[in-house]
Formats: sequence, C-alpha cells, structure tokens
Amino acid sequence: MSRIGPAFAALQARGEAALVPFFTAGDPDLATTRDLVRAAVDAGAHAIELGVPFSDPMADGPVLQRAAARALTGATSLPRVLELVADLRQELTQPIVLFGYYNPFFRYGLDRIATDAAAAGADGVLCVDLPPEEAGDLRTAMRATGLDLIALVAPTTPIARVRTIARTASGFLYFVSVLGTTGARAALPAELPELLARARRVTRLPLGVGFGVSTPEQAAWIAGFADAVIVGSAIGRLVEEGDARGAPARVAAFVGAMRTAMHAARRPCVGG
Repeated sequence: MSRIGPAFAALQARGEAALVPFFTAGDPDLATTRDLVRAAVDAGAHAIELGVPFSDPMADGPVLQRAAARALTGATSLPRVLELVADLRQELTQPIVLFGYYNPFFRYGLDRIATDAAAAGADGVLCVDLPPEEAGDLRTAMRATGLDLIALVAPTTPIARVRTIARTASGFLYFVSVLGTTGARAALPAELPELLARARRVTRLPLGVGFGVSTPEQAAWIAGFADAVIVGSAIGRLVEEGDARGAPARVAAFVGAMRTAMHAARRPCVGG
C-alpha cells in the first residue's frame, strides 16, 4: 500500500504542507544520492522524489539536464535506482516517488516496473510525458501493486481537463507553477493560489506545487495554499556547486531552512 495518502492526510490534519525535495538518482553518484536523501529527511523532508535519469529530459531545465547527464555518465540505470530505493527503505518511512519519462519505464516493462518498484519500497511513479489517454497500461500495472500514478497539471490546463486528469490519477496532483521547464525562479506567478483553488473544486487529491521553487520564502508562501512544496533545481544546483562530499550538509541546511519557513506559515488545523 502506498504511504503517500496517509502521509499527506496526517500533515493536512496538522495544517501543514509536505516538503518534497527532488534528487536526480546517481548525481554525482548513487552513494552520494543515498547520503543526500538521508540528509534531507533528517532536516525535515516529508517525502522524496527520485529522478530516473534519461537522455532527453524535455521537461527539465539546464540544472537537471546536467544532473541527468552526470548520472548517465556514471552508469546509473533504472535497476540501480530501484536498488537505491530498496536500500533507503531499510531506514526511511517517508514516501518515495520515482519521477521519470516513459521510455525507461516502457523498455523495462510496465508490469515489471510496477512489481519491482513496489518490492523495492517505492510508493508511486510520476511519468512526465505520459498523457492520461495513453496511461491505461501503466495505471493498471501500478494499481495491481498498490502504487500511485501521479499526474501533472499546468497553469494553462483547462478546468475540464484538470477534472479528467484527476479522475485517473492517485496519490496527489503535481501542479506545475510556471510555463516552461524546471528551474529556480526569482518570482512565482501571483495567481497560483487562485489556480489551485480552482483545481480543488474538481478533485479531492492533494495538490503539490513544483517547478521554480527556490527559496524558503517561496516555500512558505506556497505552504499557505498547497498541500506540498516540491523543490528540485535549487537542490540540484547545491549538489553540483562545490565539493561533492559537502553536498549533504549544504542540502540539509537548505531543506532545514525551507522546513522552518513552511512550519511558520502553517495553516489552521482542520476543525481547529
């Protein structure tokens, strides 16, 4: 059974949003990725997204493109990412989501990835380039093993389309905050609260906001109206800048600052 639903429900009951850092598995190597995830969890992360590196990451900006290239150069593969998940699951209770593109999952085998990801201890898959109309086979495989298939929606997604996407998704909806690729932004769209409020009218799934989140102040603002704050490129930059051995400490400090800011902005508890 996926840990995502219970984890989000517990946070919602406390009036808190989940902090979900993203790491490209294998950047700069798998051992360091393991240390980075541990550091983020120790600093207060509520869930983890692990990116499966792919040679053509069309939704990603320069930082995560470079991260994927480094991971592939280091021979990171989907089977090795699953080994990392199994290793992390020995000590972590937080949800782990695999973030990736359809090609690696398809080549691995849809039934096989669902079975092996569940066995390793993953909780869900987010397939960036798979529209709901084409996701039936992967969705069926995921449901058979108790995993969530998380879907993306964009600021420009019509409300009828949001409803369609939400009906076929599970776990949470990943709300892309900006148009374009991933990457830290100095400012986020002022209309985000209104866009999420609109989406809430057609789904009960939790809503997580990602793409562009780069500062504790932005995370605190998003935590006031979203169910999760997802941060990737800002962490990827911390990993690639400076000595790799110091990356876990840099990431822990950043995640800790985000968690503190989000906690200060917590919403009133349900029923409170």
